[in-house]
Amino acid sequence: MFSHDRIWAAIDALAARNRLSASGLARRAGLDPTTFNKSKRMGSDGRPRWPSTESISKVIEATGASLDEFASLMRGEEPAQAVPPPPAILTVPLLGFAQAGHGGFFDDAGFPAGHGWDEIALPATGDAAVYALEVSGQSMMPLYRDGDVVIVSPDSSIRRGDRVVVRTRDGEVMAKILQRRTARTIELASVNPDFPDRQFAVEEIEWMARILWASQ
Repeated sequence: MFSHDRIWAAIDALAARNRLSASGLARRAGLDPTTFNKSKRMGSDGRPRWPSTESISKVIEATGASLDEFASLMRGEEPAQAVPPPPAILTVPLLGFAQAGHGGFFDDAGFPAGHGWDEIALPATGDAAVYALEVSGQSMMPLYRDGDVVIVSPDSSIRRGDRVVVRTRDGEVMAKILQRRTARTIELASVNPDFPDRQFAVEEIEWMARILWASQ
């Protein structure tokens, strides 16, 4: 049945088949990352919002699906696959922590910018905006050792207790644990107990991004 719920379910299923979030699917299709957000599916007046035919066409093209496959997903059918697909691989920007403290490598929101980045191949995370930072030194022991690579997502929401990478307006870059955040201050616990916890005024922080996982 062609219904509002089924067409959105098909979009979610197409994202899941490609190991993407709804926002990751939108980015892959060249759309605004919020295009398929849950909040965009109903209007403020309670009326259902339908995805445009243009956005559906773009996600079908971006994922290599066919219109028949999309129609099957709308009917709640998962097309059979004779051979399991290979693990999705994502190539992401890579930078050393020591370099990250210098200017020109990030934009104001903490996304990779400029030149000097290397690249690393990783299993797809479902978030196309991730990048990698290579740990140097012992300040992040015992969680992260020299040479480990941490995967960072500027897009992910951050909650108390999350491990984060923080860059101050003075150019200091550090991996910490978000201990507390208020309208005025940000308190960070050190990963290594030999290093002190830190507290900053909000205006001292240039950006803060969540660490998703580490490759050792």
